[in-house]
Amino acid sequence: MNAHDEVLSAAAQLVSAFARNDREAYFGAFSADASFVFYTLPEPLLSRDAYQVLWDSWRQEQGFEVLSCTSSNAFVSLQGDVAIFVHDVATELRMQGEQYFSQERETIVFKRQEPRAQEQKGLWLACHEHLSAMPERLPSP
Repeated sequence: MNAHDEVLSAAAQLVSAFARNDREAYFGAFSADASFVFYTLPEPLLSRDAYQVLWDSWRQEQGFEVLSCTSSNAFVSLQGDVAIFVHDVATELRMQGEQYFSQERETIVFKRQEPRAQEQKGLWLACHEHLSAMPERLPSP
């Protein structure tokens, strides 16, 4: 598999883990020093641990649950051992017993990790995620 397809696969696995509320697989797709910029939060989250703490509080205090997540219009730009993945994402979730639907555009930066002894190629882990609201004038996917 070439690097472009590896990144697409890593992104698909990340989105799939999010869609099925698989906390371990979802956060396992990010490096420990990953950063997160979400337009719904007042400030960036500067580590995977910071996001995990927030995720856990959402689940415990607000009944946060992802019901579905669909990626479309994917684009990958390879920059050596870094890849920029951009896509549109439609998400349905539940918080405080109410369902919400959002259409967003997301950029995820992946970095190829050093290969482990049993692997021939390095693993692509997300090191930055930036989520933006979809402009309202665009049609639904």
